[in-house]
Amino acid sequence: MSIIERAIQKLDPKSHADKVKSRTEKSAENRVERAGKDSEAVTTQSKLAVGVSRPQVDNSRALSGDPLHIPLARLSALGMVTPSAPRSAIAEEYRAIKRPLLLNLQGGGASQVDHANLVMVASALSGEGKTFSAINLAMSIAMEQDKSVLFVDADVSKASAGGLLGVPDKAPGLIDLLENKGMRFQDVVLKTNIPNLRILPAGNLHQRSTELLASESMRALMLDISQRYSDRVIIFDSPPLLLTTEARVLSNFMGQIVFVVAAEQTSQDAVVEALQHLSSDSIVGMLLNKAQLKASGSFGYGYGYGYGYGYGGRHETKVEDAVK
Repeated sequence: MSIIERAIQKLDPKSHADKVKSRTEKSAENRVERAGKDSEAVTTQSKLAVGVSRPQVDNSRALSGDPLHIPLARLSALGMVTPSAPRSAIAEEYRAIKRPLLLNLQGGGASQVDHANLVMVASALSGEGKTFSAINLAMSIAMEQDKSVLFVDADVSKASAGGLLGVPDKAPGLIDLLENKGMRFQDVVLKTNIPNLRILPAGNLHQRSTELLASESMRALMLDISQRYSDRVIIFDSPPLLLTTEARVLSNFMGQIVFVVAAEQTSQDAVVEALQHLSSDSIVGMLLNKAQLKASGSFGYGYGYGYGYGYGGRHETKVEDAVK
């Protein structure tokens, strides 16, 4: 049985409990497991508020060159990684999550891949914490002394990451850059109030987004942003693999993929099917989210984002009640 198969088995608590009767409580960890390597366990703790929508911050001037003001206080209140709380529990946990990714980027991992600085955060279905994980990972890497981060909101139908980060509604982005050959990369990338973090918004909705993402223009763009700066890590928040075709197309460009799975939520069948759509040339890591921890005390946590696909307009981001 391969390491990936063993990891998938662990992600289905019911079937695993039937096979391993001696286990008395469920996993208290998040797991980052790379194909071909032993697993590395980490935990992710978060406390989220109810009904979170687009932050009320005036970022209209960001479209004319001023830095985008990321609502750090709002993100911190949601239990997310921010530079203002570098020693928080969530910050410590994402330090552990990012280490294998940075090691691969430096060529120190077990496998060598091209464009290891292109990192896609994906999930099988919606509501599994993919966007939460992508933003936290980008924030954590941006806190490195010798790394800069370009966060790409590649979930072009939903763009929930942009909503959380305060990106203006009409901000041009990835899709506009691919559609308009006269538009330049620097015309759509937003500087932020975090010195080492830039954002490439999703851009306007487009009915042929899959074809645009699969185009030669997209391939050229991926090569350009991967090679433009030696210290840059590019984090992509992708759509769910089983709900759209965009994520499957994006995976073909990636050097590394972080596959997010929700504990006691994502079925084993969904994990298996989604993994089949990922590029075999990428290093694939698996991150188990929403696990409950029971130690001397007893507590739990949870988060999720509402999803809406279609071309009638994007929906505001909603966050589920925290588990207490």
